[in-house]
Amino acid sequence: MCKGLATLPATCLKSAKDIKHKISFLLQKPEAHAADQKQMKEKTAAAAKRVLTVAEVEKWKESFSHMMSSETGRMVFTSFLRSEFSEENMDFWLACEDYKKTVPSKLATKAKQIYQQYVEADAPKEVNLDASTREVTRQNMENACPSCFDEAQKMIYTLMEKDSYRRFLNSKLIQEMCQTQTTAAQEKKEKKNCDCAGNRQALTGGA
Repeated sequence: MCKGLATLPATCLKSAKDIKHKISFLLQKPEAHAADQKQMKEKTAAAAKRVLTVAEVEKWKESFSHMMSSETGRMVFTSFLRSEFSEENMDFWLACEDYKKTVPSKLATKAKQIYQQYVEADAPKEVNLDASTREVTRQNMENACPSCFDEAQKMIYTLMEKDSYRRFLNSKLIQEMCQTQTTAAQEKKEKKNCDCAGNRQALTGGA
C-alpha cells in the first residue's frame, strides 16, 4: 500500500472499498441488463420473421387465453409489458408453468428460487399479490408440490387479463401489427390475382 493510503484511518479505507465495490456492481448491472435486452430482442425478431396471418392476430384480440396459448402471442405481449415495466408478471407466469413440469426431487429448490425471485416482499422481480395470497404461497413452500404457486399464478394471470391486456388491445403495437398483416394479406392476394391473369394470358397466346 502506498504511504498516502497508509496514513488514512481504517474507516476511510473501508468506505473507499465499499464505494469501489458499489461502482463495480453498478457497472456490471447495465451489462447484464443489456444482455437480457439483447436476448429478448433476438427472440422478438425471430418471432417477427415467422409468418403471421391476419386470422392469428385476430385470435389474440378475441381473448386473452387465445393469445397466451400462442408462443408468438406471448412474446409480442411481453414486449408490450416491457414497455409498461411490468414484464415480471409474464416471467412469473412462465416460471410457474415450468415449475409444474419439475421432477419431484427438485421441487423444493425450484420453489424457493421462484418465491425469492417473485413472491416475497422486496423480491428482485416482485409481482403484485395481496397479503393473503402471499401468505398462502409462503405456507405452501413448507411442503412444495406442483400446485404450490397455483393461487398466485391465477391472480397474476387475471391481473394481466383485466389490466395490461385491455391496454394492449388499444396499443399502437397491436394496431400496427394488424395493419401490417392486413396489408401483407392484400398484397399477397393482388399478386396471386396478377399471376393468375398472367397465366391465363399465356394460355390464350397473349390475346
